[in-house]
Amino acid sequence: MKRSDIPSLDDLRAFEVVARLGSVRAAATELNLTHGAVSRRVSKLAGDLGLELLETHGRGVRLTADGEKLAQATTKALAVVSTTLDELRSATSAQPVLVSCERSLAMRWLIPRLADFQDRYPQVDLHLAVGGGAFDFSRDRVTLAIRRLDFAIDSRCAVTILTREEMGPVMQAGMVERFWAGDYVALASKTRPDAWDSWERANPGAPKPRATRYMDHHFLMAEAAAGGLGVAICPRIIALDDIRNQRLIAPMGFTPDGSEYGLIQAALKPETPHALLFKSWLQTQVA
Repeated sequence: MKRSDIPSLDDLRAFEVVARLGSVRAAATELNLTHGAVSRRVSKLAGDLGLELLETHGRGVRLTADGEKLAQATTKALAVVSTTLDELRSATSAQPVLVSCERSLAMRWLIPRLADFQDRYPQVDLHLAVGGGAFDFSRDRVTLAIRRLDFAIDSRCAVTILTREEMGPVMQAGMVERFWAGDYVALASKTRPDAWDSWERANPGAPKPRATRYMDHHFLMAEAAAGGLGVAICPRIIALDDIRNQRLIAPMGFTPDGSEYGLIQAALKPETPHALLFKSWLQTQVA
């Protein structure tokens, strides 16, 4: 039999429910249809097949011999489809969510907030990896990636903007007087070596440092500033918690540098329910 010879799935489903419940009225209730709609679907199925499927029995209906055979086959087929869909949904929702995040952002902002996500959604198997720049979803098995959008994004990826990048000098409270006097060491990150120059161009009246020292990552630079080693040119999101906790202050505030942080995902891959939960939670956090 060609696929075009297979009758409508809606008609088959209506017939299967009538056969299982032994009543058109009961089938209409289960399918949330009118009595007439169910009768029409079953009649259409019988006409398409050229078979008598039901016969009148008292005030109700009963299956003919052909109807009995078709009902058994339809029930089995729909059960196979239902079981397969349940397995697929279960496998999809149970897949671990692997989030790749830039090192400093993970350590200084994301990890301190993940306990809230874990408490809200204990059923989600969330894993965290660190890394920066471009990546490969298949090779790295990444579900979602959080990145500063300073590199070319593959056209097969979808990007959700999270927040804009803002830079500014942060320091211990006791360093403020030396900062304004220009008697301070500028702390910079090797991952963004031109950050001080860019910030100074945007803030030409700011005091110049007497020296500059570079560290491998922003989280090291921010920690060095909190330890009194100098003044760090730091992304606001990296310094946010330390400012709230008064470990650091930002006397000149923060200046947008034109870039943004984004959540990257594979555009052609369907989002799992658990990945959607994390995405929604993350957007709430950066709001």
